Amino acid sequence: MREIILIQVSGSDRPGLTAAFTRILARYRLNILDIGQAVIHDTLSLGILVETPPDAESSAVLKDLLFEAHKLNINVRFRPIDEDRYEEWVAGQGKDRHIITLLARKITAEQLSDVTATVADNGLNIDSIARLSGRVHLEGESLNEDSRACIEISVRGEPKDGEAMRAAFLNIANERNLDIAFQRDSAFRRNRRLVVFDMDSTLIRSEVIDELAMEAGVGEEVAEITERAMRGELDFNESFKARVALLKGLDEGALERVRERIQLTEGAQRLISTLRALGYRTAILSGGFTWFGQWLQQLLGIDYVYANELEIENGQVTGRVVGQIVNGQRKADLLKQIATQEGISLEQVIAVGDGANDLPMLGEAGLGIAFRAKPLVKQNAEQAISTLGLDGILYLIGVRDKDQAELLKGS
Repeated sequence: MREIILIQVSGSDRPGLTAAFTRILARYRLNILDIGQAVIHDTLSLGILVETPPDAESSAVLKDLLFEAHKLNINVRFRPIDEDRYEEWVAGQGKDRHIITLLARKITAEQLSDVTATVADNGLNIDSIARLSGRVHLEGESLNEDSRACIEISVRGEPKDGEAMRAAFLNIANERNLDIAFQRDSAFRRNRRLVVFDMDSTLIRSEVIDELAMEAGVGEEVAEITERAMRGELDFNESFKARVALLKGLDEGALERVRERIQLTEGAQRLISTLRALGYRTAILSGGFTWFGQWLQQLLGIDYVYANELEIENGQVTGRVVGQIVNGQRKADLLKQIATQEGISLEQVIAVGDGANDLPMLGEAGLGIAFRAKPLVKQNAEQAISTLGLDGILYLIGVRDKDQAELLKGS
């Protein structure tokens, strides 16, 4: 009579353990229905679901497995599985799967407890948990930009209330200083091909127009116009034209002075280098200025740059821009244009930005990420990263720290 048995092996990991047990299974011609293995801090956990042939008895194979486990000083347990229960499990494998990614400087038990409780409340079943980050800082060690922790949780099923679950995750993220991404585990998630970035306060730490305004001595006036735009009294085009007009007469050398004090955002160089090594295409879609975008293009190796061209005549800023203003809708249109040019679907595009004018392109992309954004933008974006640098994006596409190190070493 056919039997289905779950074999659970655990103990100190070392080479050859899996081979030793599967060698016995092969001797008895058992079918492997499912298998999973994990090693946590040199401790092996191996599960094998097997089916015995109709003409064989399980007692002999179980006896040999027990003898082998004793010889190897390893624990082994057996659990018979009812065939109806097995068929239920098989049916469950067809359910949708999602990936939940936790990002922080360090992951705590409180954070994980809150997230897994929310998962359970929404009827989702956890299939696997894996750490994507490298060495985690111990208690007492100072946290810095090299401190990164990431756990990836694979879950099965559909949440009972998707909106409520996302709201719960957002509350946990705010209370526990954590980023939580929830994505459908699809073929597209593993095959993104293009990443488009806002520039100011995304790829770089500053807002260039504010820096230029300081050089021109009109910082307060520009800040006032920006505030009016944020209150909804001016649209982006009106506010942008008004701010640029205040730069009239600024000498061209001021652009170079601003460039010299620009700092890249944490993780920007590491992210772009890794994306290039993986074969991704990259683009800057900015409401800032091409003068700075083209400098970043050369520095980082960006493929496309679309921004506003600041008009300069006789070595001075005229207070006007040349051509069509790159606003929120223009960014979304450019994203679609580049995707078509590259021959990829929008699902294969990642968009990253921090401002309200980035929301249209974040909405068009298969993966839209609000990076260190204001609360309104975080609430309306699909995903958000606030605790780590830009290289935290690599975790959302499943790239481990050790993968990054290998890619950058070979580049």
